[in-house]
Amino acid sequence: MAKKRRRHSAEFKFRVALEALEGSKTMSQMSSEHALHSNVIRSWKQKLLEGGPSVFARNGERKQREQEVPEAELYEQIGRLKMELEWLKESCPLRFVRNGVW
Repeated sequence: MAKKRRRHSAEFKFRVALEALEGSKTMSQMSSEHALHSNVIRSWKQKLLEGGPSVFARNGERKQREQEVPEAELYEQIGRLKMELEWLKESCPLRFVRNGVW
């Protein structure tokens, strides 16, 4: 049976990455202490150096902000298409009646 994947909080990742930056312990000591692979600690350390503490924030918050913009554009497009459909129904009633759409 496969082992269930563990999820770590942003604070935990930040603390471990800071500890790796300090260099007071070796990577193998930190790995055994926190029960993490040394590659995971190295990647967290690299991310911390590149982006700071906001790097470990949940992707859900970022994705939600990115999704809000396209969602508003889609609702706007739906409104435009509804208006066009109503206009077409009013301007060409025979075409819709013949094709069985109306």
